Amino acid sequence: MDSLLPELRLLPGVLAAYVLSGLIGWERERHRHSAGLRTHILVGVSAALFVLLGEAIVDRFGAGVPQVRFDLIGILGAVVSGVSFLGAGAIFSSGRGGQARGLTTAASLLATAAVGVACGLHLYLLASCATLLFLFTLWPLGRLAPHLTGRRSPDEVGEEKGGRD
Repeated sequence: MDSLLPELRLLPGVLAAYVLSGLIGWERERHRHSAGLRTHILVGVSAALFVLLGEAIVDRFGAGVPQVRFDLIGILGAVVSGVSFLGAGAIFSSGRGGQARGLTTAASLLATAAVGVACGLHLYLLASCATLLFLFTLWPLGRLAPHLTGRRSPDEVGEEKGGRD
């Protein structure tokens, strides 16, 4: 049982990432975007897990060894690179005027990874507030933006069958 205590101490970060990432993914799923509930949960939990694994490796193997350190910047760089690769796959040209599609989906994946990292660092208030801001940006602000900018949304133009991005 004592060997499980360090893992149990890290578990809340994974669970918080699951819930908060799921909220963002649920919003995307509701509007039938290609990256929805499952994708966002996988991105958020993975980001949290990478941070937690870095911490666990140092705790387990680096105690008293000055050469072993927790390189959070390296972990963050790897998470951002990986999510950016996914985001690039979500972005494509629609063909009509060479307009890029999928930018909001790519951005929501990056935002979800950031929430996951915050959860991995046990910064639950920051992760929760950021999630609320992201949800506000995706839903009410996403509906209001076309009216503020005068641009018609893809739903109005009929360019995209799978929902707005």
